[in-house]
Amino acid sequence: MDKLPLRGRSGTRMTAAHSWEEGHPMAQAKKIGMVLLLIFVLYSIITSPARSAELVQLGFEGISNAAKAVGTFMTGLIK
Repeated sequence: MDKLPLRGRSGTRMTAAHSWEEGHPMAQAKKIGMVLLLIFVLYSIITSPARSAELVQLGFEGISNAAKAVGTFMTGLIK
């Protein structure tokens, strides 16, 4: 009897490792951790929106500075 290939939820072919990981306790722990992180972030935003806005602004400034630094580095490589 031939074994049929495993299929995931989206219909894509899965390996035996993927089917094992789906029900793996670490995968469940990761999902729980993500939900707890989301709850914490929402709580933080609701309880102190001004501080949350400051943190978001700092994050975007950091990303902007990093992009500028990469651009400067690339320009230096070209010259």
